[in-house]
Amino acid sequence: MSDPTPVFDDLREESEQLGLLVAELSEEQWTLATPAPRWTIAHQIAHLHWTDKAALLAVTDEAGFQEAVEKALAAPGTFVDDGAEEGARLRPAELLARWREGRTALDRALRAAPSGTRFPWFGPPMSAASMATGRLMETWAHGQDVADALGVVRPSTDRLRHVVRIGVRARDFAFGVRGLPVPAEEFRVEVTAPSGALWAYGPADAPQRVTGPALDFCLLVTQRAHRADLAVRAEGPDADRWLDIAQAFAGPPGTGRPPKEGTR
Repeated sequence: MSDPTPVFDDLREESEQLGLLVAELSEEQWTLATPAPRWTIAHQIAHLHWTDKAALLAVTDEAGFQEAVEKALAAPGTFVDDGAEEGARLRPAELLARWREGRTALDRALRAAPSGTRFPWFGPPMSAASMATGRLMETWAHGQDVADALGVVRPSTDRLRHVVRIGVRARDFAFGVRGLPVPAEEFRVEVTAPSGALWAYGPADAPQRVTGPALDFCLLVTQRAHRADLAVRAEGPDADRWLDIAQAFAGPPGTGRPPKEGTR
């Protein structure tokens, strides 16, 4: 089994980068609206804190996690928003401190997890490395919402490889969750990393292909930008359809973001 330490390190660095972005915000800035409907910056950080707590329970307290799942099942349409709303009511300094404490505790728990162990989750059970990869994807995506609310551009890093990998692996899920037939053949996905490296997935000779910058691909599969505003291109009808519905996150289909003015 490969060493999971690099993804743990990348998750910690991604969280620290977002932490720096919000650390000096005024209380008024914490109430800024983000592109997610009804969610402020406080809601975004509260959601990450809530999910980190759930992941920590999954790794350290299976019975406690099962209780959390039962609560979620009792309110399937609102439990995510409820968790974000509860945290967003805290004073920003307290919310920030709780989020920092929670992500540090999760980092320690993931690093201490016995090799080969799989932990329960809201979907299929996951290894410590997969859990960290999922947390990194969410941290990056919700961090993008925060950056958009503040009108800043974050530096891109090769930590995006984890988000790309989830997006590629979630191809069949994106079709299935919409009741669409899953393409029988693999696609070739080639994206250019922030470092300039080429990340490639699937057969080199596959007729259906997706190409473009890794950043744009990540914005697409996390539904943080509309396809029309991104430099991601498809060859083949199924690959083209995928770019309309791609999602790297579990759950029902997301509504995505509208195109910017001038690209409608």
